[in-house]
Amino acid sequence: MSPVTAGVLQLLALIAALALAYRPLGDHMAKVYSSEKHYRAEKWIYKAIGANPSAEMRWPAYLRAVLAFSAASVLFLYLMQRVQGSLPGSLGFSSIDPDQAFNTAASFVANTNWQSYYGEQAMGHVVQTGGLAVQNFVSAAVGMAVAVALVRGFARSRTGELGNFWSDLVRGTVRILLPISVIGAIVLVACGAIQNFSGIHEVGQFLGGTQQWNGGAVASQEVIKELGTNGGGYFNANSAHPFENPTPFSNLFEIFLILLIPFALTRTFGRMVGNLRQGYAILATMGIIWIAFTALMMWTEFAHHGPAFDVAGGAMEGKETRFGVGGSSIFAVATTLTSTGAVNSFHSSYTGLGGGIAMLGMQLGEIAPGGVGSGLYGMLIMAIIAVFIAGLMVGRTPEYLGKKIGTQQIKLAACYILITPALVLGFTAAAMALDTPANSMTNSGAHGFSEILYAYTSGANNNGSAFAGLNADTQWFNSTIGIAMLLGRFLPMVFVLALAGSLAEQKPVPETAGTLRTDKPLYAGLLVGTILIITGLTYFPALALGPLAEGLAS
Repeated sequence: MSPVTAGVLQLLALIAALALAYRPLGDHMAKVYSSEKHYRAEKWIYKAIGANPSAEMRWPAYLRAVLAFSAASVLFLYLMQRVQGSLPGSLGFSSIDPDQAFNTAASFVANTNWQSYYGEQAMGHVVQTGGLAVQNFVSAAVGMAVAVALVRGFARSRTGELGNFWSDLVRGTVRILLPISVIGAIVLVACGAIQNFSGIHEVGQFLGGTQQWNGGAVASQEVIKELGTNGGGYFNANSAHPFENPTPFSNLFEIFLILLIPFALTRTFGRMVGNLRQGYAILATMGIIWIAFTALMMWTEFAHHGPAFDVAGGAMEGKETRFGVGGSSIFAVATTLTSTGAVNSFHSSYTGLGGGIAMLGMQLGEIAPGGVGSGLYGMLIMAIIAVFIAGLMVGRTPEYLGKKIGTQQIKLAACYILITPALVLGFTAAAMALDTPANSMTNSGAHGFSEILYAYTSGANNNGSAFAGLNADTQWFNSTIGIAMLLGRFLPMVFVLALAGSLAEQKPVPETAGTLRTDKPLYAGLLVGTILIITGLTYFPALALGPLAEGLAS
């Protein structure tokens, strides 16, 4: 079987698995967030934190709860790293330096999981499991909660109430993320991923000699890092490491976990607004972009010419022979079109155009299908923009799901889409202009610029993957990328929740003959075009200086 055929078969198997899980998971999540019943374990949690899960919140209260919980999480994770040397199970590792502890705390709370450290050489068992793994769950649940609040804004009328954040947070964790993670961890252990609390031990090498490795609760952390579109890794090699990702089947299973909830949330959206066809339209938009990017990535990596590439069956530099070009390309697109950041190959070694595809996937806003929760609310913001553009074309007040899109709504949507480009391009420009950041670059020219651009694109869009070749463990990068991650995560939520509140206060607008049908293929095509044009106009000059210049020169 040729490598191309193997890659296509993997993609088809992945699509089939996602299709099978789409309906039951989407319906289950809709029931979770619509139920008025509280489980006993959930009641214990509410009592412990002093929350009333039945109290409805308007958007300012919902936002305050999101920010308060996230701020406490950053502080807790920062302090845990700073005292690691005194904690049991530290494996002899010292406490983390202040700038790196801030960067890591911001990263995991912001659902980014950018790492400027070697996991197996820095973090002990307590920090890994009690700190980082916990944030993998709750940061994903926060994103899902905000997405559900926006959906309620469309579904409700004549009220500003968006539900209860604490209830949404706990239910998302207990009823959705935890059960799937338990099953997924068992599957990964069966595939060969490790799950233990062993200390540092010697491991023999094929060519003689030994190497030191520590164990850890890897399978349980691996499953939630993919399922929650978190990223990061127990080991520096991330999902290319055989302890994290042992076989081609586990590789495909991890990609499935990455895409599972973001795609299924479109059915949850359709179910909660009472129109499944609206969910299918959003799903179609996400699917078109995802499949197109995957096909382009596979083409750039398989078709790269030269004697070495011809013998290897594609551009194999930086890719695991266990997964090949096909498995690596599918993983790279899945991880950069979501806010995951896990990698099973090294994106800096991709062809110039391949690296550009990965970068553009993040710059779209990670909405195809995007992160857990963040992908859905990001796509709904773009849907509002598309409806507004269509309204301008025909001279009619734009409407979406029975709600008028007026001046207030479009201003909030515009602020949302401008935040991350401003962070990415502003920090990239500053890093290129200053001497200290430039000294961290191991490559010059277009590729060196791409490393800087990729780092801030990854941070501000809450992705977490890295181009490699960049020494990001400096005070400059730890601080600025940490700030970019926090602002890129929580500033958009301000506008999302404000938009949800304004929509929930409206009364429904009756559908007429002039209403744009947003559940038809024509609208899905308009939405795809809107996403690509807005992103292209924003990032094209920067992409032309980096990956495009490198790709055209090779």
